[in-house]
Amino acid sequence: MRRHPLLRIILVGLWFGLLSLPLMMDQQAPFLGLRGPLLVAALVVLVGLLRWSASTWGSPASRRVSQLIGVGSQVARDTVERVDRRLLYALAIVAASLIPLGLNRYVIDVLTQVGIYVTLALGLNIVVGLAGLLDLGYVAFYAVGAYTYGLLSTRVGLSFWEVLPLGALFAALFGVLLGIPVLRLKGDYLAIVTLGFGEMIRITLNNWDSLTRGPNGIIGIARPRILGFVFSSPIHYYYLILVIVIVTIFIVERLNRSRIGRAWTAMRDDELAAEVMGVNLMHAKLLAFALGATWAGVAGVFFAAKMTFISPESFTFFESVIILCMVVLGGMGSVPGVILGASLLVILPEFMRQFALYRMLIFGGAMVVMMVLRPQGILGSAGPVIASRVQDPHRRPMAASAPETR
Repeated sequence: MRRHPLLRIILVGLWFGLLSLPLMMDQQAPFLGLRGPLLVAALVVLVGLLRWSASTWGSPASRRVSQLIGVGSQVARDTVERVDRRLLYALAIVAASLIPLGLNRYVIDVLTQVGIYVTLALGLNIVVGLAGLLDLGYVAFYAVGAYTYGLLSTRVGLSFWEVLPLGALFAALFGVLLGIPVLRLKGDYLAIVTLGFGEMIRITLNNWDSLTRGPNGIIGIARPRILGFVFSSPIHYYYLILVIVIVTIFIVERLNRSRIGRAWTAMRDDELAAEVMGVNLMHAKLLAFALGATWAGVAGVFFAAKMTFISPESFTFFESVIILCMVVLGGMGSVPGVILGASLLVILPEFMRQFALYRMLIFGGAMVVMMVLRPQGILGSAGPVIASRVQDPHRRPMAASAPETR
């Protein structure tokens, strides 16, 4: 079987199609009859062929193609670098400001959801993408910000603008409280502890009836106001979240290029080497958790103000998984990649509502294909992959090959 990879790929595809046959033929959830399993088998075969072609990338023809792709990407990169970044940012802001004009309320509401998840994903990108700390309980900080505004608005009467910095501050405080016990943990152990922290917050919100009203949630949360103007239309919230996203992008970009950003990157790559070079790992980790949680708190305050109702069901573990998928899909450490990943995972499911029963199946398959073909993400940097290829003693460096004689 090893000598016939194409036969193995076809058999694996047929096996997956056979496994999906009971689901596709279910009378209560009809999909496409026999065409459903055949479609699944075809997708598996396609993924296998792509994987097989990627494994044979070392042939002379493919090496030539890779050289052409490298030259093309370098030309594109040089072209982008010649353009002033400020001009690109200005054009992006103008385009984002003009997009909702002429759209209906539903589309504007979806774009507002994109803004919320972009803010959340950029905050998680600080923890996962820059600092390299796997956080599976990130939605807890989102819940802290939402409940901070919900409680202070309904019981104390504070306005949205007064609670916005308080929500960010409380979320950052909870981020530090999470960071203290996990300073010495790595990998799976860190993921388990953060997952438990997120579940603790959700269960506390669900059971503390005297404060949070438990599963009934908090209703009647005040909407934002500016000089008597009340935010009531979806387009009002769109422009509000647009301002929040712009501020978030600016601060995260500055952090990424700052000294602390380089310290996070060094800690992510090798903690021992970073500590030898003078990076205080304890301070760097706590700062990463605090700053990442800050933006989750801001997004939580906005979410509570927009919905005017919050409950623990809005802050489940699945939300943390989706936000993490946005970061990984777009490219960890890449701000444009995270924005693209968040946009795709919010907008694409809306286009697939006619396949409501199978959206998660398609979503999972797309993530598998993405991680197999491009594990660094859509816009992630391929630096570590290139470095590993250069250091491979069994691979002849591409630059060392003699030029062809004509």
